[in-house]
Amino acid sequence: MRIYIHIGLEHCGAERIQSVLEEKRGQLSNKGVLFAKSPGGKNHTRLFMAATDPDHIDPLRFFRGFSNPDKQAALARAVSADLAAEVAKTNPDILILSAIQFSSGLRTDSELQRLKSMLLPLSDDIRIIAHVDEQARVFCKHYAEQIYLGRTKSAEVELGISSKPNWRKTALALREPQNPAANQFAEMQAPPFWLDYAALVDQWQAVFGKGRVILRPYDADLFNSRKVTDEIRACFGIKQNIGKSDSAKPAGQPSAASLTRGRLMNEAMAKLLKSGCVIPRKLWRQLLREVAIAGDALDPGQFCALSGTFAAGNKALLKQHPALTADCLKPDPSKTGWQEADPEFGFRATQYLAAFMPRIEKATVEARKSARKASIEIPELDLSETAKKLMNPQAMENYNRMKGGAFAPHNRIGRVDEITDHPAYKPIKPRKLKKGSSGNVVVGCMKNEGPYIVEWVAYHRAIGVDNFIIYTNDCSDGTSEILDRLQEMGIVQHRNNDVWKGNSPQQHALNTSLKENVIKNADWIAHIDVDEFMNIRCGNGTLDDLFARIPDATALAMTWRLFGHNDVVQLNDDKMVIEQFDHAAPKFCPKPHTVWGFKTMFKNDGAYAKFSCHRPNKLFDNARGRVKWVNGSGLPMGNDVKEKGWRSSKATIGYDLIQLNHYALRSAESYLIKRQRGRALHVDRSIGINYWVRMDWNDHKDITIQRNTTRTRAELDTLLQDDTLRKWHGKAQDWHRAKAAELHKMDEFSDLYKQALDIKMSAMERVAYSLALDMES
Repeated sequence: MRIYIHIGLEHCGAERIQSVLEEKRGQLSNKGVLFAKSPGGKNHTRLFMAATDPDHIDPLRFFRGFSNPDKQAALARAVSADLAAEVAKTNPDILILSAIQFSSGLRTDSELQRLKSMLLPLSDDIRIIAHVDEQARVFCKHYAEQIYLGRTKSAEVELGISSKPNWRKTALALREPQNPAANQFAEMQAPPFWLDYAALVDQWQAVFGKGRVILRPYDADLFNSRKVTDEIRACFGIKQNIGKSDSAKPAGQPSAASLTRGRLMNEAMAKLLKSGCVIPRKLWRQLLREVAIAGDALDPGQFCALSGTFAAGNKALLKQHPALTADCLKPDPSKTGWQEADPEFGFRATQYLAAFMPRIEKATVEARKSARKASIEIPELDLSETAKKLMNPQAMENYNRMKGGAFAPHNRIGRVDEITDHPAYKPIKPRKLKKGSSGNVVVGCMKNEGPYIVEWVAYHRAIGVDNFIIYTNDCSDGTSEILDRLQEMGIVQHRNNDVWKGNSPQQHALNTSLKENVIKNADWIAHIDVDEFMNIRCGNGTLDDLFARIPDATALAMTWRLFGHNDVVQLNDDKMVIEQFDHAAPKFCPKPHTVWGFKTMFKNDGAYAKFSCHRPNKLFDNARGRVKWVNGSGLPMGNDVKEKGWRSSKATIGYDLIQLNHYALRSAESYLIKRQRGRALHVDRSIGINYWVRMDWNDHKDITIQRNTTRTRAELDTLLQDDTLRKWHGKAQDWHRAKAAELHKMDEFSDLYKQALDIKMSAMERVAYSLALDMES
């Protein structure tokens, strides 16, 4: 296995590379390429923090709670173990690790040696990849970022050392001791030592070996284009085709005047910190944004002195690294030497600071309260026995930090009474559709879901879904035969999706569905899975009742409510899903991200070019004004969601009119079968105990969907009067019972079953544990 360590550089397309790698993770895995998730999502900050010198507390370690060397050591052990497990599980030919901070944050040989020692047990075939741009261009972006992090010194510092013979040594010598309480971090305040690319290469090669470092050019046009995947294949040695990616918008830069204003504000706020005030990072950046003004950004040509400092070294690098291009390291045309821009309009930082003081004082009071809470040691008994066994140091840190905080889960939102047994909803007759209309249409994708299909179809017919188009792939339990019969009965349309192409069978199905008349002629469209039920909590619980309450909406975010296994351990053919599982996650649960995911029901009005698992995508410019997204309470969600996003937030959550009941596990035996077959969407990942922890929420009773029981049962019984359908439905139940019995006899699954049933965690513990899981099993 070859390991590629992608070290950035900062402002040279690293974030774009990481985003595309994340997007293509499943596809890459199928081709023997692992873009690791356990070291930290798409930017592998956990691995970076584990490699830093214990006595150097960088901003990441400070703000994420790993300042203590013991906690850092525990993090390093956890990262090594998790990464080894991830590699063992997938057995890749290529392992890609990427962190922007590798180049800008690892400054000593001991840190590079520590990183190397963590990876050597996996492979000694290691290559270092860095994308570079001309130093003055990079510096302008880096200086702007430093300002928004709190830098107080002007760019005169860098210009002042540009004539020194050893840039790296001089820049490192100017780094002052870290003082987190005063927002004084060398990473924010000192010159970027890593701009000396020749010295950077020498240091990494001294540890990893000569010829192991590869420099490649940063081309902004290429990186932001759909062809960025060509660069990814080239730099990581991927021979197979991985398709294209959506184009990206280049990041804008703040005006030079805004940077001057920001630096002066930083000076003033740094003095406030010395007086005992607390200014959280989020508030700090917000205040700087509020004083920003429009204007021209920094001109790299004004930093020609920096360009001259590195000219000779760059010339040598062009010879040593064939991939580099002269344009990449060619300076911008020289301009008159840099002078700090006028902040304009008589700007005075102290005047703005006076206006900001109420917010700063409020933040200070809240921070002191949190500090007092944090100083109280949490008793050992505060954690369940399961949590003590399962939670790693990061999860413990999450638990301590979140307890009683703004992200702590609770059930105190919404107006719906979820625990009282209200009268059953009345049955409705099938709607009479206008000629040429297919009405309310559900698109679904299934694989081996036989026992659950007829109930799911019956339920959604009972609430007003007019048509279904269902795609299946690789089924062996009778799913295809059940859907074929339902198609013959005129209930659904079934399409075989065995020969799918692209990243996933699901997306291939959704793309294909756009050509179907049932989709072209739909009024409303929703893509949901067979374990998801649209729970309408208004009127008579029908789609017509729902739409009447959101007359102007064109898109409706149906946020998940995750339902756990509810102590149901065996498959039960006598009761419906909506009867068996009635305990769910807290309504207020902003973390982890999986809890507040949403699916979208949207009008088929031509506003979007396509749709994916969670939402319609590719909004046409001429439709932007007429699109109106609402949440599950019928309230506007703002403009951002029109183009991106698939989860609700504290500002947009709502369940009063509709929630999407998500029965991801059902019974413990059903979970075993799901674990054995993987998931239809993520074909490269199996479902382990981490998935159980993420999805088994049993904290709060919610029986609102059971008002549909009577009419769903009536529709279900009507459908099962068909002899052929009833036969295949029974065969599917038999198949799943036999599969469960088979899995119980296998040690791997028997152990997993017992482990899952032994897990008893509070909602807070489940959140803390899930947040620590960088790899979704």
